[in-house]
Amino acid sequence: MPDATPAAADAVDMTVGPALDLQPWMVVVAVVAIIASLATGGLLLQRLRRGQAILPARPHEPVSWTGSDVLVVLFLYLSVATLGGSQLTAADSLSRRLFVNMLVGVVSTFFGAAYLLARGGSPQALGLHAGWLGADLRIAVAALGLIVAPLLAVAGLLDRLVPYEHPIVDFLATHRDAQSIALVLVSAIVVAPLFEEFFFRRVLQGWLERRFPAGPTPLVLGLPAAAFALAHVGQGLAFVPLFLFALVLGVIARQTGSLPACILLHGMFNAVSVGLLLAQTPGQGAG
Repeated sequence: MPDATPAAADAVDMTVGPALDLQPWMVVVAVVAIIASLATGGLLLQRLRRGQAILPARPHEPVSWTGSDVLVVLFLYLSVATLGGSQLTAADSLSRRLFVNMLVGVVSTFFGAAYLLARGGSPQALGLHAGWLGADLRIAVAALGLIVAPLLAVAGLLDRLVPYEHPIVDFLATHRDAQSIALVLVSAIVVAPLFEEFFFRRVLQGWLERRFPAGPTPLVLGLPAAAFALAHVGQGLAFVPLFLFALVLGVIARQTGSLPACILLHGMFNAVSVGLLLAQTPGQGAG
């Protein structure tokens, strides 16, 4: 009987990796990350002292879908995931599983977006705005500089309590050929951010913002962040920094209404995690 396909986030997302054995080059990377975090934090504090918002609100179109539409999009994903799982067996390699889950993420995102558009949604309601890419990239880079050091530090400390577990960690420890690395990079940096930001930040949070236009902020931001974190349960205590990471993504989504800004930040943060894993000696990170 075929294995059930795991959640796309569980299979391809590398948002927070395990603690790494300290090496000289890692000290340099850590120092650069800490400087970036302090510098970005200092600029944000200056904005607050001047009475300015940390991230100015950008006028954007509210979503048109309802809670029922959110459930339909979730059902579409589960249907595609079930179909993908039916193509897998216990003997299939992780490479094949990653590939199938990449297809699940892309196809379910396509059908979810097509459904919302058919229901009267617009590309702008989906978070796609012409001419915003440059500003979105600057927001993503600034947010990455702010959060990468503290979140990876938290992840490293938690890994000492409960070791981080993820099949991709073991996979990269033993597979360093170009095809395997390319598969992981596309999965973690492109597909996972695309699917997860579309569903958690645009579909779910977008509906909550419409349902509760004046707040409460803990619900509008906290519920999607909690759902995002719970999607990664089973990876040690990684859900803790993932929850914090999702809150940052939620703030960006609420203030800008931009899907690309969230995808860019998510993808760049995943790239840092995968890059740290790839920089280790093969076999070093296994376990």
